[in-house]
Amino acid sequence: MFNNCTFFVHLRSFYQKYPGNPREKGNNRGDQKGINMTHNLLKGKRGIIFGALNEMSIAWKVAERAVEEGAIITLSNTPVAVRMGDTAKLGEKLNAEILPADATNVEDLEMVFSKSMEILGGKIDFVLHSIGMSPNVRKKRTYDDLDYDMLAKTLDISAISFHKMLQVARKLDAVERGGSMLALTYVAAQRVFYGYNDMADAKALLESITRSFGYIYGRDKGVRVNTISQSPTMTTAGSGVKGMEDLMDFSERMAPIGNADADDCADYCIVMFSDLTRKVTMQNLYNDGGFSSMGMSLRAMKQYSNGLDENRDENGNVIYG
Repeated sequence: MFNNCTFFVHLRSFYQKYPGNPREKGNNRGDQKGINMTHNLLKGKRGIIFGALNEMSIAWKVAERAVEEGAIITLSNTPVAVRMGDTAKLGEKLNAEILPADATNVEDLEMVFSKSMEILGGKIDFVLHSIGMSPNVRKKRTYDDLDYDMLAKTLDISAISFHKMLQVARKLDAVERGGSMLALTYVAAQRVFYGYNDMADAKALLESITRSFGYIYGRDKGVRVNTISQSPTMTTAGSGVKGMEDLMDFSERMAPIGNADADDCADYCIVMFSDLTRKVTMQNLYNDGGFSSMGMSLRAMKQYSNGLDENRDENGNVIYG
């Protein structure tokens, strides 16, 4: 019989195992990341993670979580990123082979999928596309003064590369029925965010590719294709966006339960790779603490009001940038 004494014995055992208040980390909204449990959600599954550069990368966190949940994986990034980044360190930690490849090159992608099947011993169960870069943003070209050759590169790297992955995987029949292919996006695909520039166009295209190819891949092979729309996150790529720290602060003030960080995104990706979401496809799924459904929060409004005087021209007019 489960009485009050039994309950408190179990409660004491729990806190001995997980000391401290799980709400103490972060804010007072019930953050319990101090308790890290695995559930073997990906036991026996094979995956490819594109885009893990360093410990700031969402893809890095996803790779770690995937292996924790029982998966075996390969890692892929551009040859330059592999040389300059810490991908080798992650590969050694996770016992994952690294396959340097340009994700905009079809032949390179064919190599990644073929070798991954060979290395991992069968078809792939999940793929993460965590790739994005804008030469215009890097060169500080504003949206009304874009270099169109650089725009083409932005679209190719950040969006069309996902189409190439999907097309190569389908033609090679490289992904198991019921498999999951996932890309990371941002709410700027639907709304204007100052400074996000042509990356907003790339994310809109990425989400469109997800729907269009998701229909074909689901119908023919039973493969799921989705995007996760993540909170602004200070990755290496994100740090290049103008006003990124202010954007993160604004989002934190707007979102009822705060920004989702890279670890939160990794957890969501694991669920999307698992069989728990076997009927979810062609969706853009928000992982942003509720930001995408907000208009204006009290905290954001107060901060906005306090800062108006800092954004006026010489005539006293508010600059709305």
